[in-house]
Amino acid sequence: MAIDLRKAFENKPPPLDYVLPSMVCGTVGALVSPGGVGKSMLALQIAAQIAGGPDLLGLGELPTGPVIYLPAEDPTAAIHHRLHALGAYLSDEQHQVVAAGLVIQPLIGSQPNIMKPNWFDWLRRAGEGRRLMVLDTLRRFHIEEENSSGPMAQIIGRMEAIAAETGCSIVFLHHTSKGAAMMNAGDQQQASRGSSVLVDNIRWQSYLSGMTQSESEEWGVEDSQRGYFVRYGVSKANYGTPFQERWFRRNEGGVLKPAVLEKQPKAKRARLVAATY
Repeated sequence: MAIDLRKAFENKPPPLDYVLPSMVCGTVGALVSPGGVGKSMLALQIAAQIAGGPDLLGLGELPTGPVIYLPAEDPTAAIHHRLHALGAYLSDEQHQVVAAGLVIQPLIGSQPNIMKPNWFDWLRRAGEGRRLMVLDTLRRFHIEEENSSGPMAQIIGRMEAIAAETGCSIVFLHHTSKGAAMMNAGDQQQASRGSSVLVDNIRWQSYLSGMTQSESEEWGVEDSQRGYFVRYGVSKANYGTPFQERWFRRNEGGVLKPAVLEKQPKAKRARLVAATY
C-alpha cells in the first residue's frame, strides 16, 4: 500500500519503538565479534533482559516482550552452563519471569537453512508473537558463499521478510573478518566477515571486542587481566542516536557486567610501558 503523503506531512508520527539501543523494532541487525570474546553470552543476557530479566549490562530500560534465542553451534550442555551462571545473578522471581518470556531452542546438528522453504517457514512461525529473535551464528543458518553479494542479499532479504511479516526484530551473531581481527578494527562497520552486503543491507550493527595491549595501558589494566575485559558498542544505527560504547568484565561463567575503568594519565602509561621492557 502506497504511503499517503499528505497525511505523512500533516500528522505527527508515533515515536519509534526501539528493541535495543538505536535499533528499531521489526528490523534486522547484527552483533559482530571475533570468536571466543563472549558474544553468545552477551546475546543471552540481552535476550533475558528483554524477556523481563534485570539489566545486568547497564544498557538502560528496554521494552520487554517474548524472545526466542536459536543457538546453532553450541551443544545444549554449554548453554546449560551459561544459563546456570546467569541464573546466579537473578532472583527466584526473575527466574520465573525470564523462563516464561524466553524460549531457547538449540539447533546444533539440525542444519537450519533460511534459504530452504521449510526452514524459512519454521523461522517465520518462530518469530510470530516475539519481540526479538537471535540467530547464533549466521554462518549456521545458510550454506551460501559469504563473500558473494547476491546470496547474502537474499539471506538478509529473507530475514527482513520475517521481521516485516511478524514484527519480530532479528539479531544475527557474526564473526569479524581476519583482517579486522588482526588490525584490532572490530569496532568498524566493515569489520564484518564476508560481503559488504551483510553490513550495507541491515540497519543496525553492534560489536564486541577484546581489550588490546594499548587499551590495557590506557585504562591501567594489568596485562594478565586484560582477557577479562571486552568493549561493546554500536557501529551502525540508521534510526537512532549515537550509543556510548562501554566496557564489560567477564565474571564467573562468562557473565558480563559493566566494568569501572579510569583512563590513566599519559605519564603513568609511559612508565607502565617502560616497565615491560
